[in-house]
Amino acid sequence: MNVNVPGSARLSPGTDPRPAALRVLLALGVVFLMLATTGWTAVHRPDAGTSLRAAGLAAWSATRIGGRTVPPADAPVRTVARFFAGLDASARTHLADAHPFVVGNLAGAPAELRYRANAQALLLAEQVELARSRDVSLTPADRTAAGRRAHRFASLAEPGRQVLAFDPTGGGRVAEVFGDLDRAERISVIVPGVDTDAVTFERTQRRLTSPVGMAESLYAAQRAAAPGARTAVIAWADYTAPAGVGVDAATGRMAVDGAARLEALAAALPGDATVALFCHSYGSVVCGVAAHALPERVTDVVAAGSPGMRAGSVAELRTSARVWAMRDAGDWIADVPHLEVGGLGHGADPVSPEFGARLLSSAGARLHTGYFEPGTDSLDNFAKIGTGAFGSVACATGDDACRRGISGTDAD
Repeated sequence: MNVNVPGSARLSPGTDPRPAALRVLLALGVVFLMLATTGWTAVHRPDAGTSLRAAGLAAWSATRIGGRTVPPADAPVRTVARFFAGLDASARTHLADAHPFVVGNLAGAPAELRYRANAQALLLAEQVELARSRDVSLTPADRTAAGRRAHRFASLAEPGRQVLAFDPTGGGRVAEVFGDLDRAERISVIVPGVDTDAVTFERTQRRLTSPVGMAESLYAAQRAAAPGARTAVIAWADYTAPAGVGVDAATGRMAVDGAARLEALAAALPGDATVALFCHSYGSVVCGVAAHALPERVTDVVAAGSPGMRAGSVAELRTSARVWAMRDAGDWIADVPHLEVGGLGHGADPVSPEFGARLLSSAGARLHTGYFEPGTDSLDNFAKIGTGAFGSVACATGDDACRRGISGTDAD
């Protein structure tokens, strides 16, 4: 059993090991108490979307257009991009309309085509959920859940929304774009944490705790900070996140799948825009697992309220991107044990000095979910990183430590 406790490796010969061992035991106690009180989370996920996606994949695999076989739904980004580049507008539109649940999720397909496909997929999924909400053979709880999903899908299908990915399977996965993705010179991607699915993708109450609210807040802050900059923000909930603070949230299993999907997104983004990832809570675990495989266009990775990035240091992330971290003083995530024992836990604390991240101020943020609130140092820093204004980011230490070594700043 491997135990990774930040700082334990720095004990010099002859140092009494008992304090470090005690810290490990206390941390393990917290982990197992968490699992005992929250349960080994097994949340029922709606299965209505499974048939829609499965039917779409089956139909796609048998499709030919202009005498050509379509690429597999899991084909590499470049293969998909070449395929669509060889089609005229009419053929592209036909495929999007006939196979919305596939084309809407094809990394490498043109963004505008994916928006069109997903608008149709959302309307189809809404009709399925509306029917379920009236099905007396279902339990009242299932009918209520179906009604909520139908409402959310209808909202996402409203004209003008740019849904880049949509899969109704299980809790549902969604990604939405704010701004002009094709013309953007800088793209920001928000990677959220636990309890994120299609229904919680946006909220009326506590709006800024949802991916849509976070993205809207960041996009507005970027436009205010740099009105002439061509930016786009993606609310990216296109992975299956843990439900609740249980064993799934304490392990990296879901982060591994999420990381693969995040890598595909970064590889498929149009143009040559630089990319910054803003990773909140368990989302920072996803970003940490993905870090080593991200393309060089990803220049910045920001971890906010992180339980760990499944690495002992920035060096262990093996990324060329700048790594930033912040945590509000009242954020409960600080009490999560920063270790990894037999797959449980996510490693070193990203805001600890030994981790080596650039530490950002989060002054004004409230607790674990307040990092995207207007008027906070955290949102202001996100906007500056997203627009490339590194010279004016506010460091947690009150000096220029987090800006050092960045070309074009007064601390380079």
